[in-house]
Amino acid sequence: MSTKPIVAGLMAYGMSGRIFHAPFLSTNPGFTFKAIVERHEKKAGKVYPDVISYNTIDELLNDTEIELIVVNTPNDTHFDYAMLALNAGKHVLIEKPAAVTSAEVKTLFDLGRQLDLKVMIYQNRRYDSGFISVKKVIESGRLGELIEVNFRLDRYRMAIGAKQFKETKETPGNGLTYDLGAHLVDNAISIFGRPLSYVKTTATHRPGSQVDDYFHIHLSYPNQLNVYLTSGLLIAEHLPGFVVHGTLGSFVKLRTDVQEAQLDAGMMPDAAGFGVEPEGSEGKLVLMGPDNEKTVEWVPSDKGNYNGLFDAVYHTVRENALFPITEEQIAWQMELLES
Repeated sequence: MSTKPIVAGLMAYGMSGRIFHAPFLSTNPGFTFKAIVERHEKKAGKVYPDVISYNTIDELLNDTEIELIVVNTPNDTHFDYAMLALNAGKHVLIEKPAAVTSAEVKTLFDLGRQLDLKVMIYQNRRYDSGFISVKKVIESGRLGELIEVNFRLDRYRMAIGAKQFKETKETPGNGLTYDLGAHLVDNAISIFGRPLSYVKTTATHRPGSQVDDYFHIHLSYPNQLNVYLTSGLLIAEHLPGFVVHGTLGSFVKLRTDVQEAQLDAGMMPDAAGFGVEPEGSEGKLVLMGPDNEKTVEWVPSDKGNYNGLFDAVYHTVRENALFPITEEQIAWQMELLES
């Protein structure tokens, strides 16, 4: 079993590469961040002067020292580029959504098995502070038998976004459902598993939009548990991101994870205070006693930990550990997204 760092390459240095990948590849001791693809502007060198900036993906894939490729390009390219990387002998970490169809996802995992390479999907919202906290409350059993769960992830963005692959109806994998929906569906599946049934509603509200900018997914589970996943791009007053009701109480938590904002501001994951929510961000736990007496607890948020995903990548590649975002879970997610 090798304990040396994984030599990694990044396919792009846009928002995803700059915020969600490069800071971790450069600071996590399990990785050596060797190279990146920058087709136009060369920006990465200002932050990572020792990282090679290739002009093309072919150059990146032809680097024989690189073992892991992060596929963080537009949604509709994930399948093709991941296939290229696998056929070049590289493990792959693919940004969500894994691909745009269930058939593509199955092909990727099948090829990975055939070549003895790891296919891993990047679902960082499992490592948000709020989600870690709500998962702990649910698994503690303090709420009793669960009745209703609501997960939300909202924005207010009237303007059509600059990323055309998200905004053009002819481009596969477009719209809010494939974007933020991939996060919420993964949140639900990672706790509750595959639903018995589901109903998905989408809508388009922004002037000039070609794609869905609102969705609501109702997941039905055993024991009459109902899970609701909602997101919209015209939600001016953000509602709590996590609301859970059970027979013994309720838990309510705002989405106040700070990691993305900290990374965008230039903070590195190894800095003091990274991932720590500010005071006042606690979740509200309301419990009912046997005589209907109500008690309220304020539950401190766990520290957000996107590095946990990269640690999992390391253990999967170097120790053959099971990656926490499983092939089965991704297959269920794709079924929901493409339906």
